[in-house]
Amino acid sequence: MSKNNNTRSYTANVKVRDFFGTRKVFFTISILLVAISILSSFVFGVGVAIEFKGGTIADYSYSGTVDENELSKIAGDVLGTPVNVQLGETFTGENQSSFTVSFSMDEPFTIDLQNELVEKFTEKYPDSEIDTLQCNDVAATAGKNFFGKCIVAAVFAAIVLILYIAWRFKKISGWSAGLFAVVTLLHDLTTVYGAFVICGFEIDSNFMAVILTILGYSVNDTIVIYDRIRENQQLMPKGTPLTELVNTSLSQTMRRTIRTSITTITTMLIVTILAAVKGVDSILSFSIPLMVGMIVGCYSSLCLAPMLWTSWKLRGKKDA
Repeated sequence: MSKNNNTRSYTANVKVRDFFGTRKVFFTISILLVAISILSSFVFGVGVAIEFKGGTIADYSYSGTVDENELSKIAGDVLGTPVNVQLGETFTGENQSSFTVSFSMDEPFTIDLQNELVEKFTEKYPDSEIDTLQCNDVAATAGKNFFGKCIVAAVFAAIVLILYIAWRFKKISGWSAGLFAVVTLLHDLTTVYGAFVICGFEIDSNFMAVILTILGYSVNDTIVIYDRIRENQQLMPKGTPLTELVNTSLSQTMRRTIRTSITTITTMLIVTILAAVKGVDSILSFSIPLMVGMIVGCYSSLCLAPMLWTSWKLRGKKDA
């Protein structure tokens, strides 16, 4: 079988879509996503968890029923700073439960403030027997070290990624393919950051876990697409326009990429629904941004990275 016949049979059941022809739409969508993510920091403000900025965590026991929002309002009024309150576990063998108050403020959390806070809680819930269990100051050093190590890991991964793609896909000018894969990852991570801010989640260890997960997830689809472009370069007739090569490769991999993404996104959606029903906020702050990252990663792998790379390859050429 000739190369031409082999190419026709290889693409016979695939409807080739003009991805490159709509690249300006894709670029506009991506610019808007990044702009919204950055502007959200100024509109909604960025919440940083105690482990990254330092602060105080105080645990209290109680009986009966209390309201998180009401406790948070009382503590905020007494301390003069935003406060996060989370209900905890029920003590085994006793009719008591616990809640945690976490906050950061310039002034020390003195004994007088501790007593005043318990008094205010008791005034609101006189029958709940609220009492202090423990109070600890949290230094930001450990969190900053963890954050720094994650940044180093991300930068190292980006460098290795560029080098790997440059070597693995040298027949299609791999260094530029690797560079735009990293640019696409930055686009995905910025959007995930925007999801955290817009949803009101704090930047904490969950944020770093999502970032590192998306680093691996997004680049996988991008490499699959690059691999198909390289294969088609050998299968399709010599002199085939680059835009046709890329459009054909994307059309062939689109169904696989979307199906894989739907499977993983559906799994995270189920986790999100269960966490929402059970009120497990720590899971929600992981699953919701991760879903956003998966959706954006699927989109960028198909519509952004190949379009950026193709535009770079065709720069200065009038005819694709």
